This record gives sequence, structure tokens and C-alpha cells, in this order.
Amino acid sequence: MRYWVVGEFGSGEEVKKALERLRELGYAKEALDVFSPYPVEGIDEVLELKPSPIRGFAFVAGLGGAAFAYLVQWWTNAVDYPLNVGNRPLHAGPSFFPITFETMVLAASLTIFGSLMVLYRFPRPHHPLFELESFRTASTGGFWVSVTTERKAETEPVLRHLRELAARTASVVEEET
Repeated sequence: MRYWVVGEFGSGEEVKKALERLRELGYAKEALDVFSPYPVEGIDEVLELKPSPIRGFAFVAGLGGAAFAYLVQWWTNAVDYPLNVGNRPLHAGPSFFPITFETMVLAASLTIFGSLMVLYRFPRPHHPLFELESFRTASTGGFWVSVTTERKAETEPVLRHLRELAARTASVVEEET
């Protein structure tokens, strides 16, 4: 059984201060999470999040897509079926640029999409926190801190800490089995 103790705060700065205080109180970084309508500066440092590898995957896929597109155009125009039309050179690099660029963008974007699906287990159409009616504000204007625990007895101290940190609302959500 898993429990989420969540608290809503009024601003990104309040959430950041609450996370810093929860870390000082000894809560593990793996147990803490933040839900906000937009990125909050400095949260990733407080949670000690590592940079996402998706950026590197997209870069490599983009370069690979561009190299593949350029190679295919060169092969088909200069090697496999050379045609001299209007005394144009067989290897005309500038004319290859639009397809090369578009293939680079396509490869990078498909890699980003696939990486999100695999690494972050998207899509996740349901999460137990979605059952909490007030949690809807996480996408419109509320800033939420979540502390995950495995035992029911650990939820009361977390609730007390969130209330001490001036959370607007504090609730416990348990995973349905």
C-alpha cells in the first residue's frame, strides 16, 4: 500500500521553501514531488534532479537523421542514377539542405516522443492523486507538494509538517488496490 500526503501552497516560492524545510526534516528526495502549473526556478536543485537524457537522445537522432537524409540524396543523385540536367553538378549540396533539415527535425521529434513514452512511462491516464477534487488546481494555479510513504502511521507527521509550513490544504491519498 502506498500513501501520498499532499499539500497545496500559494506560490512557487512557498513550495520551494516547504521543500527545503522537508529536506531539512529528513525526508528523502525520492519521496518528494512537486506539481505546479509552470516550472518553478530552483525546484530541480532542491529535489536534486538529474538532467533528462532526452536532450542527448534528440541530438544524436537529429544528427543521424540529417546524415541519413544527406547520404540518401547524394547516393541517388550522384552515384546510383546520375543525371546531368542543365549542366548542374551531380553533388549539389545546397539543394539537399531542405530535405536534410526536415529529416533532422522529424528524427529528433520522433525520438523525443518515443523517449517520453518509454523513460517516463507516458501516458499515465490515471494517478491516485487525480481522485482528490482540490488537486485540479495543480494545472491552473495551485502549487502542490507530495510526500510518498509506505505506511499509514507515517502520514500523520507529514500532515503536521505540511500544516506547519502554511499549506492551504493538506490531504492523504491512498493507492487503491
